[in-house]
Amino acid sequence: MEKKELDWGSIGFNYRPTDFRFVANYKDGAWDEGTLSQDANVVMNECAGVLQYAQTCFEGLKAYTTEDGKVVCFRPDLNAARMADSCERLEMPVYPEDKFVEAVVKTVKANLAYVPPYGSGATLYIRPYMFASSPVIGVKAADEYQFRVFVSPVGPYFQEGAKPIVIRVCDFDRAAPHGTGHIKAGLNYAMSLYAISDAHRQGFEENMYLDAATRTKVEETGGANFIFITKDGKLVTPKSDSILPSITRRSLMYVAEHYLGMEVEHREVYFDEVKDFVECGLCGTAAVISPVGKIVDHGKEICFASGMEEMGPITKKLYDTLTGIQMGHIEAPEGWIRVID
Repeated sequence: MEKKELDWGSIGFNYRPTDFRFVANYKDGAWDEGTLSQDANVVMNECAGVLQYAQTCFEGLKAYTTEDGKVVCFRPDLNAARMADSCERLEMPVYPEDKFVEAVVKTVKANLAYVPPYGSGATLYIRPYMFASSPVIGVKAADEYQFRVFVSPVGPYFQEGAKPIVIRVCDFDRAAPHGTGHIKAGLNYAMSLYAISDAHRQGFEENMYLDAATRTKVEETGGANFIFITKDGKLVTPKSDSILPSITRRSLMYVAEHYLGMEVEHREVYFDEVKDFVECGLCGTAAVISPVGKIVDHGKEICFASGMEEMGPITKKLYDTLTGIQMGHIEAPEGWIRVID
């Protein structure tokens, strides 16, 4: 299929509508078959559950053009499973996991002209999401829901390369113990907007959230998991029931152990030990890894040995290996890559 005439190298990380999106509706206790639609607008009742009580969740993944010209998705089955967890926690009907993957494939296939070419640095961002569509005035779960998938070509998250960022220890709490921090609910991101805007006003790129119960343990940022590298070359990632189980983080842990021969620790990380790590990064779908050069804790600076000029050497190996798998340079573990036929 002939590609759209876009300046792939400078499209930016922004929403750009494409030709088709997938739409399925839940009514009378069952999902319909779903269909591809050319209408980018959502029409709903003024009293829809999503508007009144924020009953909504979403996922994010990407499609790539590999070195040999194939269009692929990266581990969509894990996104399907994570959305199922989100739906169960929010008292929403689960969209079947196999149907989820099917819908992703159908949507990408219908918009192949928007999948950026190999080597452009751009990708096709995929956003599956679900929301309560029927009217709800009392505080309760809705009766009807809509599941949708749209895609948008996006440029590299870092247009000029991944330079280390400066973040702060946040005074706000991201998630309560036994709350919703472990699912991808829209409400989690809404409550983080003030904190991230405040961080930006103070000159920081991101927030480091500590656990709400004791404020002694590292959790995550508003939209990414942390990774740390120890002096002896171990990969350490924080463990908590309030942290979103990042697919990128889980993939990096596997890459570290099975491709790079590193020791991996997934455990509680106390803030007091952060100063002893030599590299730090934020991992997620959008950027894969964002290197952190400095953390500011109410005026006290923690500066990592990797510095503020470039990604640390071990973090760079992790980044290069995972993106190499995604782009087809490196053989992927079984089941990680879904080819769009």
